Amino acid sequence: MRSYQPDLTPPWKKSAPAPEVPAETDLVVEEAVTGFCGAVIRCEKTAEGPTVTLEDRFGKHRVFPLAPRGFLLDGRVVTLVRPSAGGPVRPARTASGSVAVPGARARVARAGRIYVEGRHDAELVERVWGDDLRVEGVVVEYLEGVDDLPAIVREFAPAPDARLGVLVDHLVPGSKESRIAAQVSGSDVLVAGHPYIDVWEAVKPASVGIAAWPVVPRGQDWKTGVCRALGWPENTGAAWQRILSSVRSYRDLQPELLGRVEELIDFVTLPD
Repeated sequence: MRSYQPDLTPPWKKSAPAPEVPAETDLVVEEAVTGFCGAVIRCEKTAEGPTVTLEDRFGKHRVFPLAPRGFLLDGRVVTLVRPSAGGPVRPARTASGSVAVPGARARVARAGRIYVEGRHDAELVERVWGDDLRVEGVVVEYLEGVDDLPAIVREFAPAPDARLGVLVDHLVPGSKESRIAAQVSGSDVLVAGHPYIDVWEAVKPASVGIAAWPVVPRGQDWKTGVCRALGWPENTGAAWQRILSSVRSYRDLQPELLGRVEELIDFVTLPD
């Protein structure tokens, strides 16, 4: 007869059971050993056992085994399991990658604002961050350019309880935009920008179905030049709708834009 061997492991050394979480598409988790963070793309059954494929913000894919206590979700250790077939599917994340809040009502608008340069910028921000902005009560307005930004900031009168964030295209050293940004930046005003000539370029070419954004010679209208180089009809409004429709989540945007928008949202929602 096999003798009974008691478990002499001290209680404080025993691992607490981790909650099981279905690895549904778009759930964003961090692999506990490597620190790789990404959204669930798919789960598969392999000869070595079930695996999950994650995609990070740069489009890189990694495959991991569905090991017990193998992932972090919002900082908590969890065990990912394959989602049940035919079960109800609810997006776990917003298009920006933030935790979705089912049934959340829009918050009353804050005094703080985020300004962007143009309508296309505003539509792209709404497309990816719209759910987050409504939960946080942040309003996004567009300026039609930044030439009048100093006067607009003075009229807005930023304060600790009414911070102003501004997203600027082509914010690179020595540019007109950088000189204007230097005039208005302060403790209650944050100007953040991406290096692209226009927000169109902040959409990953692969998402749009092109190899790369074309280089348009100086002196030409950039958007018209892009349409011409790609063989699209020279209708920039229609071209933008084509580009915008290709954006489904943060994974379709360049990290240089992602980081700046999230920085601005954090800035205007800081406690007074």
